[in-house]
Amino acid sequence: MVAEILHSGFDGLRLTIETDIPPAFRERLSAAKAEAVETNRECILDFGGIALGVRRSGGMAFSAHTGDMGAEWYFLDPENRPANNPGITVDFRAFLLATGGLRAAQAHLEACMLAFGIPYGENQVRVTRTDFAIDFLAPWFEPDRNDLVLPPKTKAVEFTGPSDSETHASGTRVTGLRAGKGESRQLVIYDKRTEVIEKGKAGWLKIWNATRASMGKPELDIKDPDQSRVWRFELRMGRKQLRERFDIRGWDDLNAQVGDAFTDFCERMRYCIPTADRNRARWPTHELWEAVTHTVALDLHENIAGVLPRDVKDANRNAHIRMLDRQLLGLFISRAAASGVTASDFSDFMENHINALQRASDEHPVPLDERIGKAAARYRWA
Repeated sequence: MVAEILHSGFDGLRLTIETDIPPAFRERLSAAKAEAVETNRECILDFGGIALGVRRSGGMAFSAHTGDMGAEWYFLDPENRPANNPGITVDFRAFLLATGGLRAAQAHLEACMLAFGIPYGENQVRVTRTDFAIDFLAPWFEPDRNDLVLPPKTKAVEFTGPSDSETHASGTRVTGLRAGKGESRQLVIYDKRTEVIEKGKAGWLKIWNATRASMGKPELDIKDPDQSRVWRFELRMGRKQLRERFDIRGWDDLNAQVGDAFTDFCERMRYCIPTADRNRARWPTHELWEAVTHTVALDLHENIAGVLPRDVKDANRNAHIRMLDRQLLGLFISRAAASGVTASDFSDFMENHINALQRASDEHPVPLDERIGKAAARYRWA
């Protein structure tokens, strides 16, 4: 069956910045929040040429936004900032990402931070989530969580089933499903047309119709679901995947490797066509998931390094271990020669000398765990 891709691109991006807002900006935010509390509506604050909608909510912090083509901002109050919490969280809006991608998001961040008078460096930025979405015009499709093949929870070579997903429905019709966890890797498939209608997000209809116009096709009749049902496949990558698996931290890492992260996503989660085969890993891939995989590869081809940072670190660590082993062997041979040990006695010498070194370590004035910790701190892979 035929499915048109009406849109593809980044749909979410959240990052934190380890810094504090300056006193002048804090004072203005505090006044704007007080006004929002008094009037029970958001207060528009113009600071450095940037218009901020400051809300009455936020607790001891400041919650604001820079519009549909901007971002959500959450500023911790430097006078009440909890320890080890980043001072600023930025959640970029979907329409900014849909029309400008990562470049627009980075440009918006830099412009705002300059306007707010907040200096920062790349080493202070941490990417905590990013989403990539593909919108299909496929009125014939309805998701079924039984068709999902999900990654195992352990390292065993087996695939989990429907219990790891959830289905959403309206009446008897399925409107979407979700699998995985937001802090790690999550797939969401849902009826985007219904959301556009219910939440009045006409901007998406504009984007879809622009795509159809570029293909010489008429605008969607949004009132007719049998002709305009759009299903969104949304791939969400959380902090555990971005930071712990792919070592993606700041903008440079994101631009260089986010394609690797989403390519890996498409390999670990699949939407399939069920067969009688009890081994779900052998189920054929659904045509829409093949389109998802192809689109990710095409759209993010400039953001692929082709190798995981962890693999590079492991290779460097293993090479360093081999070098240390060669040095240890050379030192033992030199020590044996200095003691007049012959080749036939070398094995006994090694065993006895290791026991002597163990006793020397036990008698060392600095505890062993402290010495090992100091040595480990020299290695980034430790």
